[in-house]
Amino acid sequence: MCGRNSLFIDQADLEARFDAEVVTDGGYTPRYNIAPGDNLNIVTNEAPDEIDAYHWGLIPFWADEPEEGIINARSETADEKCVFERAWESRPCLVPSSGFYEWKAPNGGAKQPYRIYREDDPAFAMAGLWDVWEGEDEMISCITILTTEPNDLMSSIHDRMPVILPQDVESDWLAADPDTRKDLCQPYPRDDLDAYEISTRVNNPRNDDSQVIEPLDHEQSGLGEFSS
Repeated sequence: MCGRNSLFIDQADLEARFDAEVVTDGGYTPRYNIAPGDNLNIVTNEAPDEIDAYHWGLIPFWADEPEEGIINARSETADEKCVFERAWESRPCLVPSSGFYEWKAPNGGAKQPYRIYREDDPAFAMAGLWDVWEGEDEMISCITILTTEPNDLMSSIHDRMPVILPQDVESDWLAADPDTRKDLCQPYPRDDLDAYEISTRVNNPRNDDSQVIEPLDHEQSGLGEFSS
């Protein structure tokens, strides 16, 4: 799954990385600890040259009142679920990230948080679906992040991971038909992801500063160390 995200790249670098302009009301704010229910910066297929902010949690269209929504969708079955039907068919998006967080409970003990990131890319893209919930008096643009089976790195931490798109297929994700996009929902195929243990400060979403990403003294990184 993906239950916490970050995006703290400078705005100019973010816009250059995705060849898009920030159009978010109130501007862009770097974030180290983005929780479900917060806004996520995204790039949609309908506006690939814009970076906007949508509510993290896809609200079912049948909901009478706005709610937190569904933060993750299994890519293997999203096309079979009524709640994701129109989003899957025609509303893909990119979710920029400076790194996401996952928790591991070794031997049933206390959960240890990890930061997963790309050292050579200060912002990569996760695959998402967007939709618009319409109430009587408001409309909420919302998104969910797609997940898939873990790759070798993630398998030692969790049994799911977000769909991370290699940079050379990001535009394909936005422009492709549903069947082609489903083929792109694979465990991240490259070996440039890394991970390390961080403190439990990340557990509290109010802790939203650079201290969140500081490694523990007994930093672990790389699959070999995770597997020992």
